[in-house]
Amino acid sequence: QGSVDCPNLEFEYGDADGRGAELAELYSYTEEPELSTNRRCFEEDFHAQVQGRRWLELDRAQQKAYVMRLLDGLEVVNRDKRLKVARAILYLAQGVFGDCDNEGDVLHWSRHNSFLLYQLGTFTAFLELLNMEIDNSQACSSALRKPAISLADSTELRVLLSVMYLMVENIRVEQEEDPPEWKTCRETFRTELSFPVHTEEPFALLLFTMVTKFCSGHAPHFPMKKVLLLLWKVLLFTLGGFEALQAMKVRKREELGLPPLPEDSIQVMRSMRAASPPTYSIELMEQQQQKRGHRSRRPLVKQDSLDIYNERDPFKNDEAGVDEEENDDVDSGIEGELDLLERDAIIPAMPAQRPPIERVSFPKGLPWAPKVRQKDIEHFLEASRNKFIGFTLGQDTETLIGLPRPIHESVKTLKQHKYVSISDVQIKNEEELEKCPMSLGEEEVQETPCEVLYRAMLYNLPQYMIALLKILLAAAPTSKAKTDSINILADVLPEEMPITVLQSMKLGIDVNRHKEIIVKSISALLLLLLKHFKLNHIYQFEYVSQHLVFANCIPLILKFFNQNIMSYITAKNSISVLDYPHCTVCDLPELTAESLEAGDNNQFCWRNLFSCINLLRILNKLTKWKHSRTMMLVVFKSAPILKRALKVKQAMMQLYVLKLLKIQTKYLGRQWRKSNMKTMSAIYQKVRHRMNDDWAYGN
Repeated sequence: QGSVDCPNLEFEYGDADGRGAELAELYSYTEEPELSTNRRCFEEDFHAQVQGRRWLELDRAQQKAYVMRLLDGLEVVNRDKRLKVARAILYLAQGVFGDCDNEGDVLHWSRHNSFLLYQLGTFTAFLELLNMEIDNSQACSSALRKPAISLADSTELRVLLSVMYLMVENIRVEQEEDPPEWKTCRETFRTELSFPVHTEEPFALLLFTMVTKFCSGHAPHFPMKKVLLLLWKVLLFTLGGFEALQAMKVRKREELGLPPLPEDSIQVMRSMRAASPPTYSIELMEQQQQKRGHRSRRPLVKQDSLDIYNERDPFKNDEAGVDEEENDDVDSGIEGELDLLERDAIIPAMPAQRPPIERVSFPKGLPWAPKVRQKDIEHFLEASRNKFIGFTLGQDTETLIGLPRPIHESVKTLKQHKYVSISDVQIKNEEELEKCPMSLGEEEVQETPCEVLYRAMLYNLPQYMIALLKILLAAAPTSKAKTDSINILADVLPEEMPITVLQSMKLGIDVNRHKEIIVKSISALLLLLLKHFKLNHIYQFEYVSQHLVFANCIPLILKFFNQNIMSYITAKNSISVLDYPHCTVCDLPELTAESLEAGDNNQFCWRNLFSCINLLRILNKLTKWKHSRTMMLVVFKSAPILKRALKVKQAMMQLYVLKLLKIQTKYLGRQWRKSNMKTMSAIYQKVRHRMNDDWAYGN
């Protein structure tokens, strides 16, 4: 994709995708035959109990009585009988699609039944079964002995996790027409998931433990995609999404007596427009050749950002047409240092088109109010006093004696824009508590869901972070299959491997989709954790970030972006006719290789764009204000990788790329800045200004 022909992407960022899409992503296409198995299990039992009627025709009392009978069936000793009952309950949670005519009905009944199941204690019953399955050493040892693990090894776990996921997802999403009892139900469920009720730890911790057990190799049959999706949704439900976070932040600032936020960042981002991406040297080359009428064999090319590194960039070839060879001799295990440039994707040179001449329209003012930290005012005064008086006054920002008039004006302007963050207050409180531990006594800590979760996670936190990043590495499209990397495909590979071309195409799409969903859930849950811990207490956030950095999160994310991002965002790894709930109520057309290849006609893939933005936000969270981590971005030569990501014309994604470029600009040298003026002006227009910040010209 050339940078010229990417249209603006109409993408609305949010906590999650639409409800149908989020439910569809729970199932892989290889699991599709199990939908009819669930239906059969339900109907055999239901018709034996209730003659000649359908589930939709029963009144509430009859539905309750029937569900209670099913729940009794979960108490039997025989595993196969238990599984049949669990499948019947799963069919209810899937929305009794056998009795429905269209997708809307399926989703409606899925939601109705989820509330009914929760009110009758289904979640608790399934939690006990899940604990039993996790501790089932027989399943673990048989999975460990097998040369290849398939769907069949995780049948029970998949059924249990699917029911739990459907209940969490259906109850989590609020709708205006919900009856009052459902609203009470939602709050009770949220509390039950947030605080340890029947167990010693919150439910999310059990799922984290499953993740580490899977990564340690003790339970290779765990269906990781379902575990991660459920974990993400549980965190989203119990801690709150991005809008809830913003409201909590506003409330917390009020409590601490801080001035309100200068703007609502979610709203500012929604109204931002995407900038046209910087031109690439290949395109410049073509233009110059056309201008000169091919007088010289090798035209001079504007120096690209890469020259100061002598770095090979797949988008920049000396002769437009010579592909670079893959360089494949570096071990990229997450344990060893991730060598980012171990292999460049082979991307053929694009036939360039002339970029259309754009009219420059200047924005009415900048989108963000500038911010100044207390530190910035202190540094400014220190420099001024050294210059004009010859000595400094430490942290005193009030005394301006002996300083000339313009400095007074500057200090006044700086103070007008001074921003005190919640973190600043928390750090100050901690310092005071350290100074006088006896007189101030113990700090009162609120028992919020976030605090409870952090306390539960604290003991094994490094292991959880390493495990999540190991899975992320295995699911990244740039990772080559290595013998020592973990197998994340246990819950997508069928028992019989495909024989026909069509079957292998379908499985190929399924595997890619499976990996994309794993990347989506890990990126979303890591971002949620970082944001919530930062609001709860800055030191919790710093501790988690530190372990992410120790586990090589920074090079891992850069490695993820070292691919053709445009083709990742427009990837068509889905077969819409096989998606739930569509496949349950519509007759499936004959699948052909052509129809699979064509894919859907969406402009972009929602989950992949969502993942990319989340990963960029995580990278921003880790590197902001941290000089040593910013230097990691420079050392790993992230500038060309990030600059390529600007090709995606979506304002929010561009903003986070520009932020990452802004913090390292002063270390990239004059030549880089000279040849990247378009990127520099985009940073100026889109990223928040810090007064006195010499990002653009400091050395």
